[in-house]
Amino acid sequence: MYKKISGEMTAFLKECPTAFHAVETIGKELADNGYERLRENEKWEIQPGGTYYVTRNDSSIIAFRIGTRLTDYSFHIAASHSDFPTFKIKEHAELEVKKKYVQLNTEGYGGMLCATWFDRPLSVAGRVIVKEKDRLIPKLINIDRDLVMIPSVAIHMNRTVNDGYAYNKQVDMLPLFGGEESKKGDFKKLIASAAGVSEESVYGSDLYLYNRQEPSVWGAQEEFISSQHLDDLQCAYACLKGFLEGQQESGIQVYACFDNEEVGSGTKQGAGSTFLYDILRRIHLGLGMPEEDYYRAVAGSFMISADNAHAVHPNHPEKTDAENCVYMNEGIVIKSHAGQKYTSDAVSIALFRDICKKADVPVQFFANRSDEAGGSTLGNISSGKVSVNAVDIGLPQLAMHSACETAGIKDTYYMIKAMKQFFSAHFYEKNGSIVLE
Repeated sequence: MYKKISGEMTAFLKECPTAFHAVETIGKELADNGYERLRENEKWEIQPGGTYYVTRNDSSIIAFRIGTRLTDYSFHIAASHSDFPTFKIKEHAELEVKKKYVQLNTEGYGGMLCATWFDRPLSVAGRVIVKEKDRLIPKLINIDRDLVMIPSVAIHMNRTVNDGYAYNKQVDMLPLFGGEESKKGDFKKLIASAAGVSEESVYGSDLYLYNRQEPSVWGAQEEFISSQHLDDLQCAYACLKGFLEGQQESGIQVYACFDNEEVGSGTKQGAGSTFLYDILRRIHLGLGMPEEDYYRAVAGSFMISADNAHAVHPNHPEKTDAENCVYMNEGIVIKSHAGQKYTSDAVSIALFRDICKKADVPVQFFANRSDEAGGSTLGNISSGKVSVNAVDIGLPQLAMHSACETAGIKDTYYMIKAMKQFFSAHFYEKNGSIVLE
């Protein structure tokens, strides 16, 4: 079972070189399962029993399934993110070096481990906006071949590099695109060709580098999987599968995958935007429910914020807390932070633990070392717009924000089972306690 799921997730990851491709792939999976696409700028006709999805900016997506029993309803929400650290191609993309090389002019997106991007085949994918008559049309492209590489400086020219080096993204991290026979303009031609249009038709672009190395299952017992952007497409994939497998007619089930978590979520399509709030409000209005019922529904709702967690590093176990530390293939991670970088509290932890117990899924607990700053994630940011009880969870992995990350194959399976249970459960508050059925 673990290997089967890893094989399916591997196929998913290969389809997702950018957040735009991830959302397109998720949208296709939803459509194949009977979900109807809605658009924010159009009138919605929704009804109990219906299944729908909405995208924003082509890089964030929210799907929802409306139950048929909506008395005292609430929302069950699972959120993950579609983006990951990489390098974005600037508008004027080419730089000539002594008329012998052409480089691509890039800037960093998110907090990547720079050293992991060197000396490996990379390519370019993303979105272009094409002018066709009086219309501006988005098109996804993927140059599906080894296209560029960021070459290291030989140790003979930097003898102290292994003692530590501060990478300058404008100098050290520029990928080599072509040699003497290449010239400025070739990249633009390549992108236009990939879109199937003339150069003059390309009016805008959001293009990124991605690692060409295919996902790999490895280890003595084939227990590990390595790939680019396991953070957070591993959670996005597992949440989607659990969402599609879950069955619950009481309330409204919601799957969300936001863009721009790696740069703070403060965009129109990020977890800090109105996207989730807008969709929940429109669901409520579309069903013709009384205004007060919306506030009652939100008060009784629950969100799972799913974003990967740091496993104990075999070479550096001292980097994690002595007891609140986690390992790959040992279950879903519940994350806590006294400073509220994670939303988990006693109530949300207890509820999620009970869900996992019913699903027969192991759980682990993560907290940062008290003398180390940790990262934030979706839960606390999205709760500023939609205030619901929430728990922050993830799957344990190594080398977070590397060009090639590593996780355990069992944990994807555990997450799918837990999410299926979550989206099949019925729970509500009664006399100050939570009843889970």
